[in-house]
Amino acid sequence: MRYRPFGLTGQAVSCLTLSLGARDIGGGPEAGRELIYSALEAGINSYRLETADPVLAEVLGQALTHVDRKLVQVSLTLGAGDGRRGSDRDFSAEGITSAIDKALHASGLGYFDLAILDEPGDHELPQSTLNALKALRATERVRLLGISGDGEVMDTYVSTGAFDVLATPFHVNIHWQVRSRLRAAREADMAIFVYGYFPDSLNTAKKAATVHMPKKGLFGFGGGPKPAEGPLAHAGTFAFLHRTNNWSAEAICLAYALTDPAVSSVMIEASDIERLNTLSQVPDRDMPPGLAAQIEMARVAGARAA
Repeated sequence: MRYRPFGLTGQAVSCLTLSLGARDIGGGPEAGRELIYSALEAGINSYRLETADPVLAEVLGQALTHVDRKLVQVSLTLGAGDGRRGSDRDFSAEGITSAIDKALHASGLGYFDLAILDEPGDHELPQSTLNALKALRATERVRLLGISGDGEVMDTYVSTGAFDVLATPFHVNIHWQVRSRLRAAREADMAIFVYGYFPDSLNTAKKAATVHMPKKGLFGFGGGPKPAEGPLAHAGTFAFLHRTNNWSAEAICLAYALTDPAVSSVMIEASDIERLNTLSQVPDRDMPPGLAAQIEMARVAGARAA
């Protein structure tokens, strides 16, 4: 595992963050703890709770009991409910404060390094909520504040200077608005976490081969001649992601996200220990020669087709 600076905090975080949700404790608390133990053995010291579910928080806290608290970085997602059925989005001051207090009590962690607001809309963050967040920081129940999402409103949140961390989707075919937002966040000295590095549009060879290809016209006709199969078939698409020896398409996409030095950590999901171990090996691998150039050429082709 490799480690990177976490913004201006002086902390070092693993370049992979294990994102934990209800699926990870679906087989019981012990299964969840075993997954976290495996992550620790792989060198991962950064963990994200996808909801404020006290049961999930308790499982993480128990797994980290014998680890120096200062050596691990734990994030809590706020506004997404507690993960239980019927739990609504809640960005009220009371809701956020209650979520943090319950998760802290269940986990026994003492504090959360980072609280991430989950894609709040234009009018979902009243002043009372911002005041509550400041109070939570003042009492050190939360050390840093982050904002997560990919909508245009994120530009406004980044420009306020009120947040320490930006969590954003980032992948090989991300649109230019997100890249512009990343630059703005860096200039504002925000730390950057990324997720969604392997989008559904690229997860099969068929889908990746049709990225940037002309669409069919009315009734399925038109759209240009069908490209001939051959060495240059699917040129300008991301089909090559599924044709690279000894590399899976997901591993390439994860490695690509890690090539940006401004990214502190990439959030991964691992439904089992085997998958976790496979993803944990990616940071120590160098991308094959020429692959980065292929990605850039496909991106440029996409920009022209847009």
